[in-house]
Amino acid sequence: MKIKALNGFKDILPEEVALWRTVESQARSILQLFNFAEIRLPVLEKTELFARSIGEATDIVEKEMYTFVDKQITMRPEATASLVRAYIQHGLYVKKPVQRLFTIGPMFRHERPQKGRLRQFHQISVEVLGSENGRIDAEMMALAALFFEELGVNVSLELNSLGCPECRPAFRRELLAFLQSKHDELCDDCRRRVDTNPLRVLDCKNVHCRELVEDAPSILEHLCEVCSDHFSVVRNSLEQLGIGYSLNKFMVRGLDYYCRTTFEFLTTDLGAQAAVCAGGRYDGLVEQLGGPKTPGIGFAMGLERLVLLLQQKGELDGEVPLDLFVAGLGEQGGEFAYTLTHQLRKRGLSVAMDHEGRSLKSQMKQADRSKASFVLLIGDEEVDNRAALLRNMKTREQMSVELRDEEIEAVVSSLLPLR
Repeated sequence: MKIKALNGFKDILPEEVALWRTVESQARSILQLFNFAEIRLPVLEKTELFARSIGEATDIVEKEMYTFVDKQITMRPEATASLVRAYIQHGLYVKKPVQRLFTIGPMFRHERPQKGRLRQFHQISVEVLGSENGRIDAEMMALAALFFEELGVNVSLELNSLGCPECRPAFRRELLAFLQSKHDELCDDCRRRVDTNPLRVLDCKNVHCRELVEDAPSILEHLCEVCSDHFSVVRNSLEQLGIGYSLNKFMVRGLDYYCRTTFEFLTTDLGAQAAVCAGGRYDGLVEQLGGPKTPGIGFAMGLERLVLLLQQKGELDGEVPLDLFVAGLGEQGGEFAYTLTHQLRKRGLSVAMDHEGRSLKSQMKQADRSKASFVLLIGDEEVDNRAALLRNMKTREQMSVELRDEEIEAVVSSLLPLR
């Protein structure tokens, strides 16, 4: 019986990896423009880190984490908590008042696998720690919008504010009264949430529950003066930067640490409306985890969904073309090709060759499959004459090339600009 990958865990095959690298490279380029530095974080953390930050009553902590119970360690379900832990542990707040950090890597949640959502999934997580200015919030959304624009992905931005500990209690009381009037009609999860975290009811994916809360009170009607002013700065800044958005009073986050600004970038290109980027403010999280009072904001993008979108569009070819395929024919040709291939690689060309002594026809097929720009044909006769045949695979033109160091340098010089 063949052993297969676990349900919700996917092999990323070579032809897909190149496309992933394209997305990651584009992300790094955009992040560099916005002065972000990369941080690399461990996959395993103490379970307490996520219980304290995400919230013990959240679905993630209650049902979705991969935890080694005997060791009390957990495979990270998201990156923000780990990044904040590192920020505190290494005193990054001392080195620079405002830290702009990002990380790219795998996360783990025991969810029901579906299109674009797996149990091991990959995220680009982007965080700014040390500023509470609403202009930073808008800048983060502008960064994400520019990234999607560069990739050619169609998205829409939805925006909300979750208030703060000062203004949320009054809203919570009004929301609780509303939900209790609908208590018997809610799903089992939402009936439990009414008592533990009523705000999460607004985020329920059950269609009936979503219909029931359509007339629920809005947090936007209960914002304190400070939160209202902050939200005005965010909205005005987005308009100043030319970033379109719509308000969504029902948008909440599935993690307890969020406050004030919350946002999502949505696409309809995956069928049903789906979030490809989500984030918001978490001004109390650093202090909650034992650090100094530090405001923060961040977002995460799911790489699986981005790659899926690009594959559906068919606009990006994930395979990286080969500069040159060296076809060595015969014993002498094969030996010469082996040494030459290594020399050309040292000079900066991507080169492949056949080591199995296959026929010329077979090797030309390999060159085609590798999308080689050129093929260099070297047989025993070519070695004796110190000359080989260079074929342009696009135009099918051929030229003779002397197998001497000076001529090889000329070949390298002519091929490199054609990449």
